[in-house]
Amino acid sequence: MSMADELRELSREEIRQKEKNLRQELFNLRFQQATHQLENIMRIRAVRRSIARAKTVLAEKVVDSGI
Repeated sequence: MSMADELRELSREEIRQKEKNLRQELFNLRFQQATHQLENIMRIRAVRRSIARAKTVLAEKVVDSGI
């Protein structure tokens, strides 16, 4: 099952919380990169894409509900 499918099973509030957690992780990764402590720089790209997926699924849910 893809990450987008997993997100679609969550409620709007759970998706918002997941996005918030991902943004915090991205902040921490950028901080580690600035201090040259980050070993896997591709993790930044993966987290950014996960944030985009969460935002996309959330937008789909808003459109589907007619709000």
